[in-house]
Amino acid sequence: MSQHPIGIKISGTGSYLPERILTNQDLARMVETSDEWIRSRTGIAERRIAADNEATSNLGAKAAERALEAAGLEATDLDLIIVATITPDKPFPNTACMVQRHIGASRAFCFSLEAACSGFVYMIEVASSLIRTGSAKHALIIGAEKLSTIINWEDRTTCVLFGDGAGAAILSATSPEENMLLASNLGADGTYADILHVPGGGTALPFSQYVLDHKLNYLQMSGPEVFKQAVNTMTSAASNVLADAGMTEADLTWFIPHQANTRIISAVAKRLGMDESKAYCNLERYGNTSAATIPIALDEMVRGGKVAHGDLLLMVAFGGGLTWGANLLRW
Repeated sequence: MSQHPIGIKISGTGSYLPERILTNQDLARMVETSDEWIRSRTGIAERRIAADNEATSNLGAKAAERALEAAGLEATDLDLIIVATITPDKPFPNTACMVQRHIGASRAFCFSLEAACSGFVYMIEVASSLIRTGSAKHALIIGAEKLSTIINWEDRTTCVLFGDGAGAAILSATSPEENMLLASNLGADGTYADILHVPGGGTALPFSQYVLDHKLNYLQMSGPEVFKQAVNTMTSAASNVLADAGMTEADLTWFIPHQANTRIISAVAKRLGMDESKAYCNLERYGNTSAATIPIALDEMVRGGKVAHGDLLLMVAFGGGLTWGANLLRW
């Protein structure tokens, strides 16, 4: 693995979770389910739900402001903003432009990235590549979702899984000696696109009364197939990125997986031959926040003093598309 002349560091992290908590007991009053049923199958106890006046960009902007404060930077220091989301404020303009407006990052060029739950690991590689070309010195990347707006709250197989929230990180150019990003491994397979998707509302099936009547504007998922693909692809992405860096699971300090299901996390750790205590999990409190899960977890770990200089962190995700990816970081 050759050393690039421009290193990449995470100079600050931030996150934001809406105030409203929706517990399993609350859901049991809405659909036929129970706390035991949800916990035993997913590991989730509660999730956050954004207020009506909180759009995805509002969530992202609050996480961004905390990341800027942690990095000791002003919004005008940013050269680039990327937002990963499947719940944009509007079809266009992109949600990153909305965040830019909220925080006053007048110098940044902005775009959004849509890789579903893999969005944050994709952004790490995309932003780092742009920094290494000289296009940016400081890049703000945000995973932000208001998934409560695309959930069918009458479908107990999906409504119990998801929540709202945002996580952010600022990537900055640094010296090769201070480089944090050791390797990335990204993948996708569109032949499985229909096992986790929102069928209606796009150009293939535009909004209509038919779409609304049949609830085709809500997320649909084939649970067993998603579970199988998630375990397979997250395991392979993790193995590949470790191999690319010349390391093994024994070298890891922390495993930071996408927070979708504790069974998936356990299965991936087992396949990797990894001590499951290395896997950071906050799924019980927040549910699946798609592109926001990993940056929320990373920010919690940093602010909680769980990450120390020299620690080796493996971030792995899987999402609709299908997409998957992994980043290996030396803190």
